[in-house]
Amino acid sequence: MIADDIRQKLQNIIRGELQERPGDSCTAIRNLLCQSFGTSATNKSEFADRAILKEKQTGFLKNHTQNNHLWLNKLPSGSRRIAAGGESIVYLAHTGRQVIKTNDASYYATWTEFFTSLCLHNLFFPNTGYSLLGFTENENQLLAVLQQPFIEGENAALEAIEELLNFNGFAKSRRQDYYNNEFNLALEDMHDENVLNQGDILFFIDTVFYIMG
Repeated sequence: MIADDIRQKLQNIIRGELQERPGDSCTAIRNLLCQSFGTSATNKSEFADRAILKEKQTGFLKNHTQNNHLWLNKLPSGSRRIAAGGESIVYLAHTGRQVIKTNDASYYATWTEFFTSLCLHNLFFPNTGYSLLGFTENENQLLAVLQQPFIEGENAALEAIEELLNFNGFAKSRRQDYYNNEFNLALEDMHDENVLNQGDILFFIDTVFYIMG
């Protein structure tokens, strides 16, 4: 079940409201994008049509980060590449306790949607919460540089993933995609490689949230 304090924060995010006293860099960037470009629900049929908006946001973020000491010319020293996925490359930090992910937000129509998804992840799954280290660029493509706790574990059973998500109000919509009717939230691609089992505790390490209209 979703706790009442989390429920209120979720409702605020879904309504497109700014988060008061943002305590993390992901929320701060989301607030900035919402203030500058507004918010709207995801409509996948309009994905291509919103490319112009995303391009404007890319330029805006580059300018903001370069002027606010968030631009990274290189990844943190000692980072070692360990995996790559559809939208991100994963590195193990030199401490061995965190992973660093570079993400191009290609699964999202806008950067606002991307940072909203990160904020939702941090609310639902704080034990694998993301923090934003900054931004960088590769082949003229803007990348968010994120840090997350490194979790060692086995791939979770699909039945266990479904049971936990059902408990929190998400019902399977198709394959490994889920939907929460109360919040009009889609949570996609919840296959076993994106959720790890460590001591019978599930750790959601890679999520894709959409606020649907």
